[in-house]
Amino acid sequence: MSAPALRIAVQKSGRLAEKSLELIEAAGFRIMKGANDLLYRVENAPIDILRVRDDDIPTFVGDGVADFGIVGRNVLAEAVEDGARAPVEAMALGFGRCTLKIAAPIGFKYANAHSLAGLRIATTYPRSLKRFLEAHGVQAEILTMRGAVEVAPRLHLAQAICDLVSTGATLEANGLEALDTVLESEAVLIRAPKGVQAQFAALGESMIARFKGVAASRGAKYIMMNAPRARLAEITAILPGADAPTITPLAGREDVLAVHAVCQESVFWETLERLKEAGASAILVLPIEKMM
Repeated sequence: MSAPALRIAVQKSGRLAEKSLELIEAAGFRIMKGANDLLYRVENAPIDILRVRDDDIPTFVGDGVADFGIVGRNVLAEAVEDGARAPVEAMALGFGRCTLKIAAPIGFKYANAHSLAGLRIATTYPRSLKRFLEAHGVQAEILTMRGAVEVAPRLHLAQAICDLVSTGATLEANGLEALDTVLESEAVLIRAPKGVQAQFAALGESMIARFKGVAASRGAKYIMMNAPRARLAEITAILPGADAPTITPLAGREDVLAVHAVCQESVFWETLERLKEAGASAILVLPIEKMM
């Protein structure tokens, strides 16, 4: 019998599979990929990674088979109804972003959700679509499909669809345009509703803290520069998504200060040019590997 372990359910294949394993490894957990393709183990912590279908992850976590799971919010919203077995969303992970949209043939006259009244709408997300329609007081017929939803209007199966949209290229290729948003989705970490196994509660909290550190550092930059004291306010205002920067004096200089800041937003060349124009010099932009 294998030793007890914290269990995390992740997608075996698909758009979130690789990113989920990358997140776990970026958090400092060394994954051992053995002969069993359905179960990976972590070398430096008592953690088992269950690799399953994405539709099954909310059920695994809801039933307590897994303590945690990584799944798209769209799958979570669709798979489990509210109640005692509904997993708890622990945190958003910042990758796998997409949007569940209402779409219809180009030229469809759409003012608001009430424009859908009496129509037939094809979708692979009937629960989410039903909630959307009920929230707006709209009566419409929902046609549940397994896939290829975008062809439904062309085949006269439905007048509109509700489907995931990333770039919009698939909609455009099928003569459709997005009209309204049903759900904003991204990968989320979910937790068992009854909580983590008692002996792994501390490990679970440590894992969440590490995941938050990885998510916070993704795309963040550490920027350092020298700035004229007289233009310090102007320069710090240019820094994108930065909290109060660290300001320190330079040896032998009264008129110039060293400025260090963590920028949560992208630092573009245009940003550096603006800093330079404001009098900043010796500007360095560095990636952040870890942040807690």
